[in-house]
Amino acid sequence: MSGFVSRYTNRIDRKGRVSVPAAFRQVLTRDGFDGLYCYPSLDMKAVDAGGNGLLAEIERRLGKFDPFTEEHDYLSTAFYGLSERLSMDAEGRIGLTSTLLDFAGITEEVTFVGQGYKFQIWEPGRYAEHEAEARRRALALRRPTPRAEAEGAT
Repeated sequence: MSGFVSRYTNRIDRKGRVSVPAAFRQVLTRDGFDGLYCYPSLDMKAVDAGGNGLLAEIERRLGKFDPFTEEHDYLSTAFYGLSERLSMDAEGRIGLTSTLLDFAGITEEVTFVGQGYKFQIWEPGRYAEHEAEARRRALALRRPTPRAEAEGAT
């Protein structure tokens, strides 16, 4: 897989910068994106981030709506109007804006979590809770439904 995988926790330095994991920087470089595209997650108290792969996925999803509809406008605002393009310095560090930090409740450390075409940036304690819930829900999804069990028995 050539996308974002794994998770990493890094400290924010005294100048307010944090190092993007080297593996994630490699994906962004292969993707041809100069910097980092970020916006507040629609579903969680985290920041969604990525490069051209993320932008392509957003365009694909927005393409399902007519451009002059209310749905398209709301999604465009959430994905583009609330977004920020962050630059990385030569050492691969970014400065998350106060808007993004406040939204995600980030203060001293961040956890980067790969999700294939994008990654998320979390406050580590919130991520630990989310990870436990994700594991619980993933396990439930793997269990056969009563209908599937009944069909398998016939």
